Amino acid sequence: MILIEIISWIFIIAGALLGIAGGIGIHRFPDFYSRLHAAGITDTMCAAAFLIGLGMQTGVSIASLKLALIFIFLFFSNPTATHALADAAHLGGLKPELDENNSEHNFDRHTD
Repeated sequence: MILIEIISWIFIIAGALLGIAGGIGIHRFPDFYSRLHAAGITDTMCAAAFLIGLGMQTGVSIASLKLALIFIFLFFSNPTATHALADAAHLGGLKPELDENNSEHNFDRHTD
């Protein structure tokens, strides 16, 4: 029983760390698309880790079934919402911020 509780707390702490990493990414990245990528990746994994940890805390019950249904809904809706935001920004004419002077970030240029 104690092993399940330890593993569930590891999942909950991992979810918290992923949420913090997503917040840092939103704060530090330069443009909308980079920030959206940081938020889109970490919010799905953050929610998944939290819900798995909470499901392990509740054991086999109706609450764990509800948490699994919430996880399935978030697993499909979070990436879809992120894609819809990126598509709307692109169709609205928002261009990504590119650094033309720095050759490390310019992947289109060949230095042959």
